[in-house]
Amino acid sequence: MKVFCGRANPTTGSVEWLAEDENYDYHQEIARSCYADMLHDKDRNLKYYQGIRAAVSRVKERGEKAIVLDIGTGTGLLSMMAVTAGADFCYAIEVFTPMAIAAVKIVEKNGFSDKIKVINKHSTEVTVGPDGDMQCRANILITELFDTELIGEGALPSYEHAHKYLVQEGCEAVPHRARVYAQLVESKRMWSWNKLFPVHVQAEDVEKIIVFPSEIENCPGVPSVYDIQLNQVPRSDFTVLSDVMTMFSVDFSKQVNSSSTYYTAKLDPIKSGMAQVILSWWDVDMDPSGMIKCTMAPYWVQPTSNDVQWRDHWMQCVYFLPNEEPVLQGENVYLTAYRDEYSVWYKLQKARNEEDKKDAYVGSPLCSCQAHLLWNRPRFGELNDQNRTNQYIQALMTVLEKDSICLCISDGSLLPLLAQYLGAEQVFTVENSAVSHCLMEKIFKANHVGDKIKIIEKRPELLTASDLEDKKVSVLIGEPFFTTSLLPWHNLYFLYARTAVAAHLTNGVTVLPQSASLYMMVVEFKDLWRIRSPCGTCEGFDVHIMDDMIKNSLNFRESKEAEPHPLWEYPCKSLSDPQEVMTFDFRLTVPQQTLSTDGSVNLLRTGKSHGAVLWMEYHLTADISVSTGLVQISDEKGSCQWNPHCKQAVYFFSSALEPETLTDLPSAITTKPAWIFVACKQGVLLLQLVLCKERTSPGKGKSITQCKL
Repeated sequence: MKVFCGRANPTTGSVEWLAEDENYDYHQEIARSCYADMLHDKDRNLKYYQGIRAAVSRVKERGEKAIVLDIGTGTGLLSMMAVTAGADFCYAIEVFTPMAIAAVKIVEKNGFSDKIKVINKHSTEVTVGPDGDMQCRANILITELFDTELIGEGALPSYEHAHKYLVQEGCEAVPHRARVYAQLVESKRMWSWNKLFPVHVQAEDVEKIIVFPSEIENCPGVPSVYDIQLNQVPRSDFTVLSDVMTMFSVDFSKQVNSSSTYYTAKLDPIKSGMAQVILSWWDVDMDPSGMIKCTMAPYWVQPTSNDVQWRDHWMQCVYFLPNEEPVLQGENVYLTAYRDEYSVWYKLQKARNEEDKKDAYVGSPLCSCQAHLLWNRPRFGELNDQNRTNQYIQALMTVLEKDSICLCISDGSLLPLLAQYLGAEQVFTVENSAVSHCLMEKIFKANHVGDKIKIIEKRPELLTASDLEDKKVSVLIGEPFFTTSLLPWHNLYFLYARTAVAAHLTNGVTVLPQSASLYMMVVEFKDLWRIRSPCGTCEGFDVHIMDDMIKNSLNFRESKEAEPHPLWEYPCKSLSDPQEVMTFDFRLTVPQQTLSTDGSVNLLRTGKSHGAVLWMEYHLTADISVSTGLVQISDEKGSCQWNPHCKQAVYFFSSALEPETLTDLPSAITTKPAWIFVACKQGVLLLQLVLCKERTSPGKGKSITQCKL
C-alpha cells in the first residue's frame, strides 16, 4: 500500500507530496543502520564471544542450566554464540520489528530455532511465567545496549528493569561491568565548536572587531554530547592537562539504579593551561576478573596505537565545560560527572571547602543564548574560522561601493556585519525564523549596528518593496548557509531565493557568490566502507539474511541518495582527480529547462573504488572560491584533506572497482574511464556513473551507480 508523505525539498524550499511504501520509515532506518558496522567490529565480536563462553562455563560449573536473556539481540549473533558455548536456552529480545523478523530467519538458518526464542518486544514489556514470554528468569544476562556515551540508548533503565523482573539475583552478566573515563584538555580547535571568538575585520587602514554578547560567552551550551572520531584529531590540536581518570563504573551483574546522580574525582593537573574540554570514553569487562576487556580509548591512551580497532557505532565523547578557566600544575581541582538516565555532563571546581563537599546535583546545561539552538558544533567552528572569513572580506571589498544596497540571504550569517563594516550604504538581511532573528539582533546590537542593519523575518518570496524601504538591491550576498541543508547542494536554495527576489534587484546587480560548482571524486576509504559492506559470515554464523534485508532497503528511493559524512573523520585516498561536474550561475535566475552535462573521469591510482565523494565550491568572485569539500590532496598516495566544518556527500558503489596495473611504473597505470551523466531539474540532481571505455549514453554500458542527489 502507498501513502502520501509531505517532504520539504531543502534546495527549492518547497514541500513535495510523494507516494511512499507504507514501510518507508522502516526501510530508511534499516538502510542507515549500524548493523554492518557492528558485525565488522572484530574486536567487539571476539570479546563478546570470549565473555559469553566464560559466563556459560561458570554457570555450568555450578551445576545449573544456562538460561540466557539477550536484550537488543539484533541479528541474534550473541544468542547464537551463547548456544554454541553450551547455553541450554536463550530468550532474544528485539524491539525493532524488521530486525526481529530477520533474527528469526537467521537463527533458523543457522540451526538454533529449538534453543533460541526471538521476542519482538521492548524488554520492559516482556513477561515471565508459564503463560509469559519467558518460562523462567534467566541466569545469564547478555546485552549490547550501548552508544558512544555508554548510557544514551537507555541502557541503565533497561538493566534496572531486567534485574527486577527478568533475571535471577546474582546472575552472570556479559558485559560484567563498564567504566567511564575522562581527561581534561585545552584545545582552541575543540573550544571553537562551542564558543564564538572575536572576528577581525581589516577595513582599509582600520581594523574592526566583531564581538558577541556576553550571554553567548557565558552560555553553557546544549547538553548533548559531541561524539566524534577522536583518533582523527592530531595531538597538536589539544594539550593534555590531566591524566586519564575513572569517573564512574557500573556493575551489570547487580541491581542497577538509573536515577540521576553524580560522581566527583580529585584531579591533579599535570600541566598549567585553560581547562576547556573533557574528552571521555568507556570500556567494558566481559568477565568479573577483567581479563576480557573491550575499550574505546583513543590512540594516545592505548599501548599499541597502531592496532586501535576502527568502529563507527562507538566513538569518543567531547564535553564542553560551562566556561573555560585556568588551572595550575599541582593545584587541587575536582571534576564532577553528572548523569541522568540518558546523558552525562561535567563541572570543574577549584576548591573543596566544607560547603562544597555537600555537592548538590546540578541539572544538565541548557542553552540560554539561542546560538547553540540555531548552530551546530561544525557551524560554530566555521564561524570561528578566520581564514574563511578573510576570503569573504576580500571578496566583499572587491564588489562593495559606498552607495551599495545589500541584501543577505543566509541563516544566521555574519555577512551583513561584514558588509556594514566594509562601507555598504544600507544592509538588509533575511532571517527565516524567530530564533535566528532574535539572535542576530543581539549580535548586531552588541556591535552597535542594530540601527544600521535591518532584519526581515520573511521567506524571500514574500519580500515586498516596503520591506526594502523601496530601494533596489545592488549587491545580493550569501555564504550560502541554511540550517535545513543536509547535503552540500541543498544550499543551492540560494539560487531559488535569488530568483524569488529578482524583482527587487537592480539590472546590474552583483551577486556574491557569483556561481557554484559541483565536484566529484572517486575514493578508496580506509575504514568507512565497512558501514555499507555486506558481512556474509560473522564469527562462523551466516548473516546473509541481514545483508539481503539491508540491500532491499537500500533499493528504496530515498535510500539510494548520497549520505552526508564529515570526511575529516574518515581517511580516504583519491583514485581520480576532482572533477567539476556542473556549475550553477547565481547571476541568472533558475533555468526553466533541465540542466544536463556529461564527461569522463579516469581512475589514476590503484585501489578499491568504494564510492564517489561530492561537494560544492562557491566562487565568490572570479578569483576567490570557498570549498565545502576537498582542501587538498596532500601526497602522491592520494591522501585527502577535507573541509572540517562541512559534511561531504558520499555515494557508496554497490561493488568496488579495482584499476589494473600493467607495470610497476606509476605512469603506466591503466585507467578505467567512467562517463558521468548529470541532470538538474526542479532542484533535484540526478547522477549516473557508467563504466565503459568509450563515450556512451545514459542507461548504456555497465552502470557503477545511479543516484538521486
